[in-house]
Amino acid sequence: MLNERAEQIPGVRPEKPVHPAALPEDLLMQSVETVKGRAGGPGGQHRNKVETLVMLRHAPTGIEASAGERRSAEQNRRVALRRLRLALATKHRVEVPIGDVRSPLWLSRCRNERIVCATKHEDFPAILAEALDVIWACGLDPRRAGIRLVCTATQLVKLAREHPPALGEWNDARQSKGLRRLK
Repeated sequence: MLNERAEQIPGVRPEKPVHPAALPEDLLMQSVETVKGRAGGPGGQHRNKVETLVMLRHAPTGIEASAGERRSAEQNRRVALRRLRLALATKHRVEVPIGDVRSPLWLSRCRNERIVCATKHEDFPAILAEALDVIWACGLDPRRAGIRLVCTATQLVKLAREHPPALGEWNDARQSKGLRRLK
């Protein structure tokens, strides 16, 4: 509603939509369907009797993630949520407006044209999603995306390389446009 009103006012543009991978857990979970089940494989009697497998499905996009390797459903839910955030960051794109698109999180994680965020850090999926959104908005060109995000193209490729499915998606999209694959 707010975005619709902002679009009607000349010279005012709505804020960049928040990527689902960057949403706080409580807001993200409002659009996630949770299914529990039994995980197969080794683990003994406890694993075969208790429903510790957790499957999460983001209803608006249909993107799914699951975890069943831990002994408790809560631990598996946390692992599945992390996997869901990474899958959303990799497979789902949101619109990028014209102008400075860097979020406060990006500004705090990009210093001196370098992206500072460890793969295991809770901010990694949000940073990856923001970078990939801008990369897609820039025609899959890391140099143009680097200019918009005020970092180097090498840093963007390195960030995608930290999560191989992200680099794979990027390379598949580049290849479909006749562009060379990134290493």
